[in-house]
Amino acid sequence: MNRIDKPPHPGRGGKARMTSKGRGVDPRSAEEIAALLGDQPRRRDLLIEYLHLVQDHFGRISARHLAALAETLRLSLAEAYETATFYAHFHVVKDEDQPVPVCTIRVCVSIACNMAGADQLLSDLTQAAPENIRIERVPCIGQCACAPAAVVGQNVIAPATPENMMAQAMARQTLAVEMCQIDFNAYRASGGYALYETLRSDPSQTDALLNTLETAGLRGMGGAGFPVARKWQAVRAMRGRKAMIVNADEGEPGTFKDRYLLESDPHRVIEGALMAAHNVGADEIYFYLRDEYAGLRATLTRELEKLPQDWIPIHLRRGAGSYVCGEESALIESLEGKRGYPRQRPPLPYQAGLFGCPTLTNNVETLFFVREIAEKGADWWRAQGRNGGIGLRHYSVSGRVQNAGVKLAPAGLTLNELLHEACGGMAMGHELQAYLPGGASGGILPATLADLPLDFGSLEAQGCFIGSAAIVVLSQQDDLQDVARNIMAFFADESCGQCTPCRLGTAKSLQLMEAPHWDLDLLDDLALIMRDSSICGLGQAAPNPVQSLVRHFPHLFKGARA
Repeated sequence: MNRIDKPPHPGRGGKARMTSKGRGVDPRSAEEIAALLGDQPRRRDLLIEYLHLVQDHFGRISARHLAALAETLRLSLAEAYETATFYAHFHVVKDEDQPVPVCTIRVCVSIACNMAGADQLLSDLTQAAPENIRIERVPCIGQCACAPAAVVGQNVIAPATPENMMAQAMARQTLAVEMCQIDFNAYRASGGYALYETLRSDPSQTDALLNTLETAGLRGMGGAGFPVARKWQAVRAMRGRKAMIVNADEGEPGTFKDRYLLESDPHRVIEGALMAAHNVGADEIYFYLRDEYAGLRATLTRELEKLPQDWIPIHLRRGAGSYVCGEESALIESLEGKRGYPRQRPPLPYQAGLFGCPTLTNNVETLFFVREIAEKGADWWRAQGRNGGIGLRHYSVSGRVQNAGVKLAPAGLTLNELLHEACGGMAMGHELQAYLPGGASGGILPATLADLPLDFGSLEAQGCFIGSAAIVVLSQQDDLQDVARNIMAFFADESCGQCTPCRLGTAKSLQLMEAPHWDLDLLDDLALIMRDSSICGLGQAAPNPVQSLVRHFPHLFKGARA
């Protein structure tokens, strides 16, 4: 029985409600939403895309427009509201009398930017900015090598100063600057898409590619390191309609390799995705790009339009500011137009993922290497590693180094090797004290362990992991407890709130870490509960920096358990 068909409530009298509950939709709002959407399909999974349309056009999402959009998509207002308010980049307002800001400036306060003076930058900006400029503290925006960084409107400013941010804001430039070093024509001229065309014309090559990847030992580079061939085989074995997702929602503080790869050679990633989708029998590809990468979104929109119409269709989707959507099942929920809540498992995504279909999800860097491995062979790939590692990796390096940035290097090399071979050593006046080998969630290691191989399985014994290979280098000038607080503040802010261990555990841990003396026993208890009971990796990994700090830097906590 639909809501409008319900009889009057017993004992209350009166007539049955003939309209849906919630805010009524006025004709003007309905007309504005209809004009904005044009002839685009009215589907639930496009809710987030349309929320972006509304905000981009009107500068915010008003209650009346939200109600009109909900009715247009045949959703309850509650469904639209819970989605719009879940994502950090949507500004939902009830009072339309509030003036629309001329511009929004998002200043990053995550690890690298915090080390580069983000707090002082925010203070100076707040004093310099007029009231019609909205200023926000935000987590990592993927510009760690040029810290401190900010996003002004849709444009990145890195390194950022109050002067260059205000100049950009007052110019009111809304179009993002596109970044693409190799476009479709240049890529085709260099032999690009030849492998995909071969796969389409010769079915025997499909098995050959899978065997090559399996022999090569390619592992997923988004963080988990799952064997790629096994993942493809699992989806391939499923029946019925299938989907593929390209996960370009890197949000781990310290990680920016996917942005670099898509800016430098986007079609290599796209061809890898097409080859993967063809191999597993996927009918469509969904490319999920974090909202902070507006210039890349413009580039990909343009370049995807150049692909032949008879290839597997690729749909570009825009994130909205949620770190947890980098988790596979939360990303799927977001693609379906919902809050980014991680799903309970089973079923696993390869069994029932996007729209209930078997789904393959691969990270940008993983797909970037598919063509090269197919061309050069499994033996070539296995020979690239060092210290027992296999293959190559793009390391995102930031912090106290001479030359930060994305470094292509052998998997398994050590931090000392990476520093001296690719980064020019430590920055002037800085000495290595510690480093994060895998971004915010990968833990903290001391300088005495800088000769450990940076690879899967090499750091776990020390309570850390390589993850997405986001290397943040810390010196004797950095307060390690402050670094851990910054990381926990990130997790507390980014927790989706679905499960209690993560929602309350991160907040309580941060509260304990803000005290002059840490209650290590209580922090240990919280860590155990979060690891054992959280639904996804955010809550499970959040205690890593704290526990590794206590383990490897006991002098900072002398007498804390007394």
